[in-house]
Amino acid sequence: MKPFLTYVICSVSVLLLKPTAAYPRSGLELGGSRARRHTTCREDQYQHGGLCCLKCEAGKYVKSPCTKPETKGQCEECDYNTYIEHENNLNRCFTCKQCRSDQEIVRPCTHTQDTTCQCKSGRFCHIDQACEVCKKCSRCAEDEVIVRNCTSTTNTECKKIQNKSDSAPVIAVVVVSFIVLLAGIIVVFVCKKKLPTDCLRNRPDRIKVEEDIQTAEDEETQRSITTNLILPQHLVRAKSSSVAEDKRKILSESLSSSASNSQHSLTGLLTPASQASPVVPDQHHRREDEPLAKLVPVNDDESLKRCFDLFEELDVDYHKRFFRQLEISDNIIKSKESLPYEDRIHELLNFWVEKEGKGASLNALLQALIVLNQRRTAEIIHQKALDSGHYHLPM
Repeated sequence: MKPFLTYVICSVSVLLLKPTAAYPRSGLELGGSRARRHTTCREDQYQHGGLCCLKCEAGKYVKSPCTKPETKGQCEECDYNTYIEHENNLNRCFTCKQCRSDQEIVRPCTHTQDTTCQCKSGRFCHIDQACEVCKKCSRCAEDEVIVRNCTSTTNTECKKIQNKSDSAPVIAVVVVSFIVLLAGIIVVFVCKKKLPTDCLRNRPDRIKVEEDIQTAEDEETQRSITTNLILPQHLVRAKSSSVAEDKRKILSESLSSSASNSQHSLTGLLTPASQASPVVPDQHHRREDEPLAKLVPVNDDESLKRCFDLFEELDVDYHKRFFRQLEISDNIIKSKESLPYEDRIHELLNFWVEKEGKGASLNALLQALIVLNQRRTAEIIHQKALDSGHYHLPM
């Protein structure tokens, strides 16, 4: 009985385990496709349908993937005004960036690089900030100097002017005044410590006063001796008192005169500084800030087109910037490069007139030149337009 039960249990176990053993065998049959799904491609490749295809080079996109491993599919060059900078497996190119009206093109868009823009001359935008709009460059005040000019990414830097030539006389007057005042204080302090006659002896301008007083004393002494022999004693005492009083008056007048002279000298030194007129900065009105007088056409659009010849005087290095200022795309400007310079100017100006319509005017063209710091050229064209009779000033 036991052998039979053992046989039954083994048979059942084999039957239960048999379906499970089928999965590995099925996996072997599908092993090729599973291996292809988990294949790792190199950096210059991409996976498509289990195959590793080579990427398209910069400036091209994948129009159709490869059908054999380690090969490229059909790569198509980017269309006009689109680009791709690196190797890729993209199915389309990116659209080129368009510069704003307050910007100019530094590097035009190609199939392998995007457009590079920067703020126009006279405007800036900090490189570490989101450049949503270009700000106008600051101008230094009359009492300032330019430390660093404005660029497309930095504003103008100014510094106050320190006029050393104006401050030197004031400093000298203050120093001299301080020395004179200090000397006066020292003299007064010394005179308080000494007798009045000692102060007189120490001052050169009072030597003569001292000598006069000494002479008067000697003469009085001589007269006193003579008088003592003749006059009574009480008259001699009265005379001596009168002489002493006269001596005190002379000394007092001398001190008052000296103090008055010192005060007058000190006042004379301080007067130039106190009466100096304030420095008024020169308020010159800059010619560059004056707008050109508005011109009135004699025959509307016909007058404007007859003045196109005048713009042939525009510097060849500025003509692209000039037409970009008029918001003509770089592609249009580039399309006219095969023409002679004069024909190129006329073609682009005609395009601008058609684009602007009624808004086109010679005044707008002159203003564009001024924005580009070509004021001299604008003035010449302005005057020639008047001389030709196609324009006149407002009545």
